[in-house]
Amino acid sequence: MTEKKIRVIITNNQKAVKIPTGLRMLIRRCCHAVLELEKFSEPAEISVTFTDNEGIRELNKQYRNIDAPTDVLSFPMGENGEYDTNLETGAKILGDVVISVEKAVEQADAFGHSLQREIGYLTAHSVLHLLGYDHVENMEKVRMREKEEYVMEALGLPASSSYIIEE
Repeated sequence: MTEKKIRVIITNNQKAVKIPTGLRMLIRRCCHAVLELEKFSEPAEISVTFTDNEGIRELNKQYRNIDAPTDVLSFPMGENGEYDTNLETGAKILGDVVISVEKAVEQADAFGHSLQREIGYLTAHSVLHLLGYDHVENMEKVRMREKEEYVMEALGLPASSSYIIEE
């Protein structure tokens, strides 16, 4: 099997949280694992940006009309399996992932697991969105969660809780 080229461009646009060593590699591994699971065989390019709660709140307001911070936003560049191609590299441009590292820290604490597990999960979740998955309907939500958990298990980051926070 030929090695497919997956380029993950990671940018840190926040100063709220120091990015732990190895987190960038984990994100790359997550992107690879999702694309492998989904049998995406072409060269691909994904952009991942770290921001803070204020940065993601602005994007959430601008693109979703929700004036509140969120954990992650996905900006797919393709539709129905059709993607623009980077003319220099031939890679399919899957889209952009924006993660609030501040929010990820809050959620990791709330769920009682590591920041690595949370960022890995958010990355897998977002890459599935870039590939056209959604979680509007219940069955879609279940399918997506199964795929996310499969990737987390494959990377050695099993769930430590049920993701339900008692109100």
